[in-house]
Amino acid sequence: MSVIADGAAGSPSDRIVLRGLTVHGRHGVFDHERANGQDFVVDVVLDFDTSVAARTDVLEDTVDYGKLAHSVAAIVAGEPVQLLETLADRIATACLSDARVTRAEVSVHKPHAPIDLAFDDVVVTIVRAQRAQR
Repeated sequence: MSVIADGAAGSPSDRIVLRGLTVHGRHGVFDHERANGQDFVVDVVLDFDTSVAARTDVLEDTVDYGKLAHSVAAIVAGEPVQLLETLADRIATACLSDARVTRAEVSVHKPHAPIDLAFDDVVVTIVRAQRAQR
């Protein structure tokens, strides 16, 4: 977990990054994937302004990455879906439910995907942003 801020002219580009969260899930197109399940690895990058939290030094003024990890884990361990795209979108939607988060980048790794060739990993990455309030 890391926090990155570049302080660009009035436009916060602060981030919380959660990498390598490994959770057993039952996602996939094939019956054996649903029956047996496998480990999925999730990376999440959240963009939001951390200046209030930096000033107050109060947990409630930031995104609690412990709660974030548990929320993501519950989604991965929860209701099965066929596609990694769907799983990543569900995670991003949950991340964006915190109005302070302006952008969420979610990568879902499926290192044991049912491919009959040698490979290192399969990863789907999506980026979602808060819609402007009207």
